[in-house]
Formats: sequence, C-alpha cells, structure tokens
Amino acid sequence: MEAMSRESWTDSRLDDLNHKVDRIDKRIDDLGRHIDARFDMISERFDGLQRMMFQAAVVMIAALIGLIATQL
Repeated sequence: MEAMSRESWTDSRLDDLNHKVDRIDKRIDDLGRHIDARFDMISERFDGLQRMMFQAAVVMIAALIGLIATQL
C-alpha cells in the first residue's frame, strides 16, 4: 500500500504541494508581520505610560517640596 502511494506522486502533484506550502509560508509571514505590528503598538503604549508616570512623579515631588517650603 505504501509503495503505491509513493508511485502516485507525480511531478504535477509535487508542484501542487509546493504551491500549497508556498501559500502557507505566505500566510505565516503575514501573521508574523501582524504580530510584530501589534507588539510595536503595545510597546508604544507602555512607553507613553512610563512617560506619564515619570511626569506625575516629578509633579508630586515638586508639590511636596512646595508644601515643605511653606511649612518652614
């Protein structure tokens, strides 16, 4: 049975398989680009969050220094 299936692999069947594999490769590449774009977007959001947290910390420190200065 296995010998029969090997004999039935003609050049056209191999070409068809090759085209299917190429399409799958393209879909995987597209998926990889989509995932990279999503990670870039998430990275940008984290960068923005980090920047906002730093600014909030600077404002709080300045407010505390001002509060301490008024109490002296």
